[in-house]
Amino acid sequence: MASSAPINRPTLVIGNKNYSSWSLRPWLAMKQAGIDFEEIRVPLYDDGSKQRLLQYSPSGKVPVLIDGDYTVWDSLSICEYLAEMHPSLGLWPQHAKTRALARSVSAEMHSGFTSLRHYMSMNIRKDYAGKGMGAGVADDIARVSAIWEDCRARFGAEGAFLFGRFSIADAMYAPVVTRFATYGVALPATLRPYLETMLELPAMQAWIAAAKAEAESIPDADIYG
Repeated sequence: MASSAPINRPTLVIGNKNYSSWSLRPWLAMKQAGIDFEEIRVPLYDDGSKQRLLQYSPSGKVPVLIDGDYTVWDSLSICEYLAEMHPSLGLWPQHAKTRALARSVSAEMHSGFTSLRHYMSMNIRKDYAGKGMGAGVADDIARVSAIWEDCRARFGAEGAFLFGRFSIADAMYAPVVTRFATYGVALPATLRPYLETMLELPAMQAWIAAAKAEAESIPDADIYG
């Protein structure tokens, strides 16, 4: 019997799991959707890392998805591509209006929350409880909380995630979940179950364990010592 041809799996190029919030988003989406893929990790800010990344991505940044002869970069673009290539996996909510809301909160995460990003950068290995409350951070936390509260109030009866079932919106906010854990952010009691649900996902646990095992340190990202 002739052997079957090998299956070419898509490849996701990511950065350090401890620091690269943008890498976590499509990685988690693919894991949760059950999409089989190869992973290439390129430590950021090492000598030669930019040149190595340019071998995979025209932007020279992570993440980047390579699917055959096609390349997609930027976290949200990768997630959109995956949703279109695998429509049966439900990476976006099925209902058009719900899907539009999920896209809206995902796009807001993609382009906003600059104070939160700056003062509370993703750093899974650290315990920075009580730190990071720079200018504008409280407003960003309040806005994230309001988004989560609204989504859970609307769709909580359908499941444990923002829109009931896990979706790209949850992947987009996953790095914020790790930030809230790192910086000990106090959330309303109604949001603790969502935070815990996200942190307890096997895929999130795997990412967190890998982040803690990494040897690289980026001094500019270890901003509080």
